[in-house]
Amino acid sequence: MKIAVLVALLASPAFAQSQDDILGATLLPGWQMEGGHRMAALHLSLAPHWKTYWRAPGDTGIPPQFDWSGSRNLKSVILHWPSPQVIVLDGLQSIGYLHDLVLPLEIVAVDPAKPVELNLQMALGVCKDICMPAAFALTGVLDGPGASDALITAALDNQPRTAAEAGVTDIGCAVTPNPDGLRIAAQIGLPRQGSAETVVFETADKTVWVAQATADRQGNTLTAATDLVPQTGAPFALDRSGVIVTVIAQGHSVEIKGCPAPRG
Repeated sequence: MKIAVLVALLASPAFAQSQDDILGATLLPGWQMEGGHRMAALHLSLAPHWKTYWRAPGDTGIPPQFDWSGSRNLKSVILHWPSPQVIVLDGLQSIGYLHDLVLPLEIVAVDPAKPVELNLQMALGVCKDICMPAAFALTGVLDGPGASDALITAALDNQPRTAAEAGVTDIGCAVTPNPDGLRIAAQIGLPRQGSAETVVFETADKTVWVAQATADRQGNTLTAATDLVPQTGAPFALDRSGVIVTVIAQGHSVEIKGCPAPRG
């Protein structure tokens, strides 16, 4: 497998370290899966105390963006995000990863019998005392059976638990209009996940801004609420099936897909 990487941190007056000091990116080739897919991974290595962001980074984070359009024999890429961490800097909360991130990539080829030529253009954010955007280009050819990789396996094992695995008994979401969007309040039947629980809402439409959620627990019931603001700045029709509610605790998380109306 051949790999080439180019990393570039965007200029900042407060930024004195070189790109090589902060961020490294490599492609882990992984292995061929049953059914023709391939499990590979993107490995981002960060300098001590630096962090990068999850797919839903919070109010102060920079959401990662992936462009695979220059690839050949590639049908799609399924991202298997490991459980993120809640990071608080100067009283502001973001969601991401410290030091490094191994992001498993499930590669779906147009023709599984032929090599996949990956060409990734990625934009992301990195953060320490200051936060800034970064970008890199990565190319690689995935071919052959490959071999198991402990880093990829550990990242897959650290994916969020499903609602069933975590013991979710019920979820009901009340949605009410706001002048600039919607208010969504979820009541979740879920055993306590840890001393601190952070709830993150996502919608199918990634252009919708999602505020930091509030959360409160009473026994086995977790209640969380947030505001959803679309680009139109007005109430909109919410696709409840596309809502994802993630509960993040120390070292693990729970991902609940779908947010139906409360029963009764």
